[in-house]
Amino acid sequence: MQTCAELAEFLADPVGRCIAGRTWLYFYPHPGFCGFIVWGAPREDDLKRLVGVLEVELGAAPHVSLVDARRAEGADPRGFGVLERYVRAHHEALGRAVTKLAIVRPDGIVGAITSGFFGVTPPPYPVSIFEDRARAIDWLGVADAERVLAELAREEERASGSPPLLRDLRARLDARLDTATLARAAKALGVSERSLQRKLGEIGTTFQLEVNRARVRAAKRMLAETDAKLTQVAHDVGCASLASFSALFRRATGEAPSAWRESRRRRP
Repeated sequence: MQTCAELAEFLADPVGRCIAGRTWLYFYPHPGFCGFIVWGAPREDDLKRLVGVLEVELGAAPHVSLVDARRAEGADPRGFGVLERYVRAHHEALGRAVTKLAIVRPDGIVGAITSGFFGVTPPPYPVSIFEDRARAIDWLGVADAERVLAELAREEERASGSPPLLRDLRARLDARLDTATLARAAKALGVSERSLQRKLGEIGTTFQLEVNRARVRAAKRMLAETDAKLTQVAHDVGCASLASFSALFRRATGEAPSAWRESRRRRP
């Protein structure tokens, strides 16, 4: 696929091309297949830009479509509303253009929201939910699926700035930190434990380092959003003691957990 930097260039001739925003990649590799991938925590303005791209499908020949939200980390209700209004406004046209849609859902509450989207807005086409991109593409019946998957992985890595394996691992750790083990992570990612360790080493990280980073991310959320005592936060993120949690948090942020919480609460 050819990557377009400008929306006007993409809209003029979208087939065989892709275009990226801050938290999404829209792709149209051939006339019978298109879709988008989202990652991170898309804001309302991100999804407004994406909807501007989605309109290329409305007058297109019938095709199958993929929405891969597996790496989404947050669900902005206003952004959710942008997509809902788009589907409602173009319900009839989408029913003519899209023959079926596969959704790859993330873990946790974001996954539940993603899966429930068409419970709020009835779909104008058959929809199926998956946890794996390859299975979704197989269900869609996309031609030359292996090549398409490889191409999407390359374009996604280029657009989002980090390798898909690392994003997959971080998303899983954020969703299931309480059961984080190398064996479980490797199985979920479809690789051997040795292969996962090797690939992480090539990226410049380790499994334990990623677990520690996930613990700090979870701790920040608890410290900012709850009044939980530090001992409870330490326990909930998987640290053996308050002392080990405080040392981990300080190494990552330069602040003690209590000081970090206080400084955030003083902000307007």
